[in-house]
Amino acid sequence: MQVSSSTGVFGSTKEMSAIKPLFTEKLSKDEVQEIKEQIKQNANAITFNSASIQGAIAGGKNDFKQEYDDFQTFLKDIGYNGKPIAKLSKEEAAELVSEDGFFGISQTSQRIADFVINGAGKDEERFRAGREGMIQGFKEAEEMWGGKLPEISQKTMDRAIEMVDKAMYDLGFSILDEEV
Repeated sequence: MQVSSSTGVFGSTKEMSAIKPLFTEKLSKDEVQEIKEQIKQNANAITFNSASIQGAIAGGKNDFKQEYDDFQTFLKDIGYNGKPIAKLSKEEAAELVSEDGFFGISQTSQRIADFVINGAGKDEERFRAGREGMIQGFKEAEEMWGGKLPEISQKTMDRAIEMVDKAMYDLGFSILDEEV
């Protein structure tokens, strides 16, 4: 069972297959573990990709080294249909990362949080896996960046974590990992 087929740097998330509906089929323990791991990996990938894009745009780095087609596919998968990133003027780039811009804190954190929340459903373990994947993706983006990411990416991550934590709290889950 595959939740999403790719967790590469700018891999496509188009090749998703459906998760078994819980109300029609029971999942085996192995299937639940597999879904949990895939949610973690996919949350990691979407966070890493989002933070990388924000950092590149905010930092004025328009010379992406990843394969252009994969990058464009990722952008389409998350709903971006604007001008190619490498061809943006400084003003256009600033608009994209503005508070209300497509790659601004509000919209990007919402996309990341929605991915985890929708993938987790009402399952606490999936929430924890997705939250862990978000944090790991952010750390990997920092490593790739060579240090702290721009403030926009840090604020985006904080807001996405807050949204996931609130969704967990609303479902009655502690936001603290009780296994620790």
